[in-house]
Amino acid sequence: MPDLLDGETLEIKGSGARPYVLKNTGGLYSCSCSAWRNQSVAIESRTCKHLRKLRGDEAELARVGSVPPPRPDGEAGGGEAKAGPPLLLAERWDDAQDLAGWWMSEKLDGVRAYWDGRGLISRLGNAFHAPAWFLEGFPGTPLDGELWIGRRQFQKTVGIVRRQDRSDHWKQVSYVAFDAPALDGPFEARLASVRDHVEQRLPPHLRAHEHAACEGVDHLRAELARVEALGGEGLMMRRPASAYEVGRSVSLLKVKSFLDAEARVLEHLPGAGRHRGRLGALLVELADGTRFSVGTGLSDALRERPPAVGALITFRYQELSEGGVPRFPSFLGVRHDVASPAEPGAAAAPYATGAATVEVSGATRRFELIDGGSEKFWEVARDGCEVTVRYGRIGTTGQAKSKTLADEAAAMRYIEGLVLEKTGKGYAEV
Repeated sequence: MPDLLDGETLEIKGSGARPYVLKNTGGLYSCSCSAWRNQSVAIESRTCKHLRKLRGDEAELARVGSVPPPRPDGEAGGGEAKAGPPLLLAERWDDAQDLAGWWMSEKLDGVRAYWDGRGLISRLGNAFHAPAWFLEGFPGTPLDGELWIGRRQFQKTVGIVRRQDRSDHWKQVSYVAFDAPALDGPFEARLASVRDHVEQRLPPHLRAHEHAACEGVDHLRAELARVEALGGEGLMMRRPASAYEVGRSVSLLKVKSFLDAEARVLEHLPGAGRHRGRLGALLVELADGTRFSVGTGLSDALRERPPAVGALITFRYQELSEGGVPRFPSFLGVRHDVASPAEPGAAAAPYATGAATVEVSGATRRFELIDGGSEKFWEVARDGCEVTVRYGRIGTTGQAKSKTLADEAAAMRYIEGLVLEKTGKGYAEV
């Protein structure tokens, strides 16, 4: 029977208009059909008629068995809510603050994990089922770190660490620790304790994350460019001598570049939930044929009257996945200054851009959030290097705050970060 190689995907026709996508990620087989997605068993134990048709009944039976594996000890069941570990969370750098003297490290493109002295826990409080040999040499005190394979290996990492069979695929993973939350003392002492433990015990799958002192904004930007050129996600900046705080703190800042590109609209995908009956997302295509959906950043007005099929849109994203798909794409606008190649005599549009923007100085962008009894607005405007935000309850004038950035480019990037944060919280542009 045919099979999928590691990392390979295959489209297979289903009952609907769109084909189903079958994948093999590190030995973890999946299908985009609802029958596979809605099973209440571990993902490595799921199968469906499309996988059985491709691989054969015997091969799938040998892979998943006739019954799902028992729930490991200590795992919550019955849909009970789990409390997440006490993590320190980062704020965004405002693109202007001088971070000279701060500790700088690469932002790893992996899966955040908290070591509580006995096991690894996800940010949401779920247990990672790491094999006993993977945890050999870990300390009896808590660590904060990342499960990581390498740059641009996020999807592969997720596929491995979400498994419940404690498989040998974990041999590809490392736990990179960047703090020891339970220890007293400043950050430097806590990080030194992690390094000392690694040097003395030599655990095969645990290592301390590298940090370097930042010499200033120019040094930060140069290091960010170097890391991103290597395929890294960005930087993390830690205030010297800072304590480990639970929750979001300005003592830890994340620094990332957002890239802009263009894609052609192929299809309007229907919405669900509060977007039922209108646009949920845009199915789009890059110039190289890569297809994906863009749902973030669409206002209510756009969901009612979306960009036409064939239109060229600009979107913002963080980086490309291993398969070349933009991660966390967010809609910015429609390119009205470029004729569609479908029109007679039109020139081919340059799909990828380095710094396309739709934000205009002096223009005010308004976002609203209506959720139950809460009706709030948030506005942002730029005048040169000065950014002003106004917020409050709909129907009031609200409160206003202004911030002056280093230059206009920094002000525009600052606005982009604010907009992404607000849309991520459910605000919609009006």
